[in-house]
Amino acid sequence: MKWEENVRKVVPYVAGEQPGKADVIKLNTNECPYPPAPGVERLAARMAYGNLRLYPNSQASMLVEALAGYYHVKPEQVFVGVGSDDVLAMAFMTFFNSGNPILFPDVTYSFYDVWADLYRIPYKTCPLDEKWHIRAEDYQQPNGGVIFPNPNAPTGLLESMETVEEIIRTNQDVVVIVDEAYVDFGGTSALPLLEKYDNLLVVQTFSKSRAMAGLRIGFCIGSEKLIGYLNDVKFSFNSYTMNLPAQVLGVEAVRDEVYFKEITGKIIKTRERVKKELKRLGFSFPDSRANFIFATHETIPAKELFQALRAADIYVRYWEKPRISNSLRITIGTDEQMDRLLVFLEKYLKMSKNGEM
Repeated sequence: MKWEENVRKVVPYVAGEQPGKADVIKLNTNECPYPPAPGVERLAARMAYGNLRLYPNSQASMLVEALAGYYHVKPEQVFVGVGSDDVLAMAFMTFFNSGNPILFPDVTYSFYDVWADLYRIPYKTCPLDEKWHIRAEDYQQPNGGVIFPNPNAPTGLLESMETVEEIIRTNQDVVVIVDEAYVDFGGTSALPLLEKYDNLLVVQTFSKSRAMAGLRIGFCIGSEKLIGYLNDVKFSFNSYTMNLPAQVLGVEAVRDEVYFKEITGKIIKTRERVKKELKRLGFSFPDSRANFIFATHETIPAKELFQALRAADIYVRYWEKPRISNSLRITIGTDEQMDRLLVFLEKYLKMSKNGEM
């Protein structure tokens, strides 16, 4: 059809499967296995929904101020969006316009190339080394911007602050985005580097460590100038991007630091226990500092394990892509969920070894 000649065609991001049945073990989308902070649930139950007839505060001021207080920055340094994906998409649109290729790792969050294609931004991927680490020297080439997660996804590896700072220091003529979606599970944030570099943007989310994926809250912190430019784009695109319940409940989540540390501590403890068990079963993996493990078995192909687990209603993430097609990304669930996963794997691997499959 003639009109299709003018359609913007892209290959979309493919999210983890959302099974449509109950009693499954869902370890494929890195959601938190625990509920939000108790105050969030209490406040949600008594919210005055009559206010929903009104537009929300377009600047999400109450949430911006809560985050600024928590992270000890000015409110003018905080930008919020509908999940960190929204924040990142706005950042791509705002900062990556030089015509030069932006740089990011070859094995990383698979939305980066989607946004680049959508916004017609040229890009170049920099291969991780044989141990899945970023090589800072790869980012010392002409570019239109840099983005990388720390810890990385799907590997879970954390780069040192020395590596992070070297990348920022050698790219001060472009914006460098550090995507810290998983930093609360044992990572080190780049936020202190904001005092030295006005081209740094640090992005985080409520979807993982604050157990609020369903409300879609993301934010970034940077220099006042960077945040000012982001707001200019936001208010040229859609002024009312964050709904009222998300703003109110997001503030309540920020207030409960005790619960936040409790559930992230639980997930870290479970992760370290599961690492030991997976090693015993013949798996290898990078030393994750996220809420997932990126595991490869010594004899059984990842695709086979993925299909067997899915048939048993245990959902993990698998990509049939170069370099990672023999690995599974396993979200850390509750201890009970992880025990069911480990029991299944032990039984399946034993049957495979005995030729009973």
